[in-house]
Amino acid sequence: MNKKVLAAMMTAALAGAMAVTALAEDPADIKVGIVTDVGGVNDGSFNQSAWEGLSRAGEELGITAKYLESATDADYAPNIETFVDEDYDLIICIGYMLADALREQAEMYPDVSFAIVDDSSLSDLDNVTCLMFEQSQASYLVGYAAGKTTETNVVGFVLGMATETMHEFGYGYVAGVLDANPDATVLQQNANSFADTAGGKSAATNMISQNADVIFHAAGGTGLGVIEACKEAGIWAIGVDSDQSTLAPENMLTSALKRVDNAVYDAAKAELEGTLEAGVITYSLDGAGVDCVTGETSNLSEELKAEIEEVKEAIIAGDTVVPKTKEDFEAKYGDVYELDD
Repeated sequence: MNKKVLAAMMTAALAGAMAVTALAEDPADIKVGIVTDVGGVNDGSFNQSAWEGLSRAGEELGITAKYLESATDADYAPNIETFVDEDYDLIICIGYMLADALREQAEMYPDVSFAIVDDSSLSDLDNVTCLMFEQSQASYLVGYAAGKTTETNVVGFVLGMATETMHEFGYGYVAGVLDANPDATVLQQNANSFADTAGGKSAATNMISQNADVIFHAAGGTGLGVIEACKEAGIWAIGVDSDQSTLAPENMLTSALKRVDNAVYDAAKAELEGTLEAGVITYSLDGAGVDCVTGETSNLSEELKAEIEEVKEAIIAGDTVVPKTKEDFEAKYGDVYELDD
C-alpha cells in the first residue's frame, strides 16, 4: 500500500479515536438538571415531557441527569441555586413562571449555562437559551379535530393560567374549532392553576352540564382532572404537550404535542458538544416541534386524520396562518375568546 495513503488512513483513524475518546471522557462529567414548575414531574404533560427528554439524554448520551420539583413558586430560586451549588453545567427551567427567579440567578452566575422553556424575555442574557414553541399551531390542529368531531356543537377549553404564552393555546384552539365548524360554541374557563386536579375536574364537569362533548385542556396537572371528568362522562378529552392517551385510552380524541422532550434533549446534547448558544430557539410544526397525535393512540377517524394532514401542510406552506395574538385572533374571529379580557 502507498505509504502516503497508509499514513492518511492512520491519521484519520487516530483522529476518530481521539474524538471518541474525548467524548467518552466528557459525558459522565456533564451534569444537566431541570427545575419543574408547580405542576411537578408527574403532571402527565409539560414537566413530565421535559424529564422524559432529559432522561433520554442521560441514557443515550451518558450525561448525569436530575430534576428538582417545585411545590410552590417560592421553590424556584432555591432549586436553581441548588444545582448551581452542585456545579451543574446546564440548568433548564421548565416554564415561564420561573423567569424572574432565573434572571436573578443567571445574572448572579454568568459562567453557568441556563435554559428556559416558554419564555423569551431572558434572551438578552448571554448565558440563557430560550426554548420556544408555536403552541398555537398544535392547538389549531386539535381545535380543528374538535370542531369536526362534536355532535352537540359545544366544545370546551380549560386554561391553566391567563398569560400571553398560555393564550396562544386558546387562540389556536378556538380558531381551529371555528374554521372546522362555524356553528360551534367554545366554552372556556381559566383554572388559574397548573396543579389543581379537583379544579380541573370541576371546570370540565360544568362544561359537560352545558352539553360539551369535546374538552381540550392546556393546564398541566390541573388537566388530569379534566381528563378524569371526560372519562367518567364518556365524552372526548384532548390532551396537551405529550400523548396523554394512556390516561384515558377510550376517551382521548387526540393530543396537542409540544415536544418539550426534544427541546430539552437538544439542549443537553448541545451542552455536551459545546455548541449550546444563548438566544431564542423556536420549535414549530415545520420540523415536528409541535404536532397533533394522529397515530394508533388517537381516536380520530381515518377521514379526519387525512383532513388534519392537509391542514398541517397548509400551515407549513403559509396558506393557513394560525393566530397567536389577541389582535390577530380578533381580526378574523372577533371577540369570542374570553380568557384574555
